[in-house]
Amino acid sequence: MRNQTSASIRMSLMFGKARTCNIVTVPEHEPLECNIVILGAMGSGKSEDTYTSEEVVDQQPVLVKVMDTADQDGPVNCERYLSWANAFIIVYSIDNRNSFEACQQYLETVTLYSKGLQPEAPVILLGNKVDMERYRQVSKADGAALALRFGCLFFEVSACLDFLSVQHIFHEAIREVRRETERSIRPLFISEDKSAISLSSAPPLTACYKELPTPATAKLVTVKSSRAQSKRRAPTLTLLKGFKIF
Repeated sequence: MRNQTSASIRMSLMFGKARTCNIVTVPEHEPLECNIVILGAMGSGKSEDTYTSEEVVDQQPVLVKVMDTADQDGPVNCERYLSWANAFIIVYSIDNRNSFEACQQYLETVTLYSKGLQPEAPVILLGNKVDMERYRQVSKADGAALALRFGCLFFEVSACLDFLSVQHIFHEAIREVRRETERSIRPLFISEDKSAISLSSAPPLTACYKELPTPATAKLVTVKSSRAQSKRRAPTLTLLKGFKIF
């Protein structure tokens, strides 16, 4: 069992000192700010920590803030992170059926809050500890079905063994935030010469749901971007597997 204290120290060394969860308005010339909340019913129950890192995703800088909640009692008094987050990663252990069932509460809470908001907050359902396959209590089909029910992305990883896939998932969350942000601020231009054109002729919006990439695909995408970025900056998200919720 991972030592929670040493994990927090490692996270602080990589991301800096834990910060309070205040929303900061970033000027247009600064990187996109992306607030990601990790939810799950398998943590230590201590108050949440927030870590900050500057990332480069698809050749674009991003200021990433990750709130590691590690709740034990489910989505109680959740207003503190619902209004703060741009995206949610809801985590369960494949060897713990109770943690999976608790995810439904989180998904219901997040979905109800996000309904009608612009931009919407993307949600990822994440099954962790695939290295514990022999003790699996939650099938991949169960996870995929729950994700499909709520219209969110779904992945399975081993946070302690496969950092590249974990990094890929965080980058996917950032990409989804970008898409939702661009979609919500995209202006509608109506030409004077084409004012009679029906709005029904406009192309439909692309669905946010994506199929789960295989581990090999996830690694390929992440390795490529990591190598390209290693010459320009020091590694940053290399201790995501140290989050207490994982």
